[in-house]
Amino acid sequence: MPHVTFIHGISNMPPKEVLLENWLAALADGGLDLDTAAVTSSMVYWADVVYAEPAASDASYESVDAALGTAAIDEELDWIASLPADEREVTEALMRKLELDSEPPGRDAQALPKQPAGEEDGYDFEAIPLPWFIKSRVMKRLLKDVHHYLFNASFSPRANETYEVRTHIRDVFTEQLAEDAANSDGPHVVVAHSMGTVISYDCLKNVANCPAIDGYITVGSPLGISEIHDNFDPAYKRRDAFPSEKLKGDWINIYDRLDPVAFDARLANDYEQSGARVITDERVRNSGRWRHSSGKYYRQKTFREHLARLLDIT
Repeated sequence: MPHVTFIHGISNMPPKEVLLENWLAALADGGLDLDTAAVTSSMVYWADVVYAEPAASDASYESVDAALGTAAIDEELDWIASLPADEREVTEALMRKLELDSEPPGRDAQALPKQPAGEEDGYDFEAIPLPWFIKSRVMKRLLKDVHHYLFNASFSPRANETYEVRTHIRDVFTEQLAEDAANSDGPHVVVAHSMGTVISYDCLKNVANCPAIDGYITVGSPLGISEIHDNFDPAYKRRDAFPSEKLKGDWINIYDRLDPVAFDARLANDYEQSGARVITDERVRNSGRWRHSSGKYYRQKTFREHLARLLDIT
């Protein structure tokens, strides 16, 4: 049977089983019922490495729309000051890129985001009501998750539990892929959202015992940000950045230009295979104010068609 391994993104999440149910429901709502299609699935869940307890389903950045920014706890940035010099330099550079070092336009916390720049095929900007204070909260969470993972921070989410974040999450991801590979005999596809794209790519490219997969879909990915890809270990090299040894099929990258986490949305020019651009970058337009929602991406026809093709269930 074909199998999909999902991995979630930034912020706290509902319990693992609930999150997987929600994602499968979003796919089914869009017209692709994996259970009916005899496709098995699993979730790589890493929120418990950086959060004390699971979130309520209505408090997740991925599921909240109109209430986003009111249910979530704002992150402070004082942790940056105590970092070693090299880590602080990278983190502060990313902080500037995400505009976390500046005041909102006109000091108005309700200010709307700027029009995304650099879209070669054109994009009619829509004034989506995503206020500055909401974007700021999301970017603070992204900043912290990225730092803790890339620099393998030691973190204690609960009393008497301490993790080296990258080491532990790499183990969680590779062990889940190994279990899934052993229990399926059809195409094996990884679907990664948000910060999950950073984790899954790192494992596919840089972890020797990571199992190979047949297809890869990234959605709402921050992998295009230079402060992220330049700090992978081993060192990132653009012309050979495609994870050729572990990815035997296509890499599809799906983005919305008003998704604040997909900051540099297109990936084909950053993750080449022997100098050639081979990633398929697909732009979609999610609805509403919060374009980063995993559920909105999974309801997109473009996403569903690519996933069905990679699973060979078309």
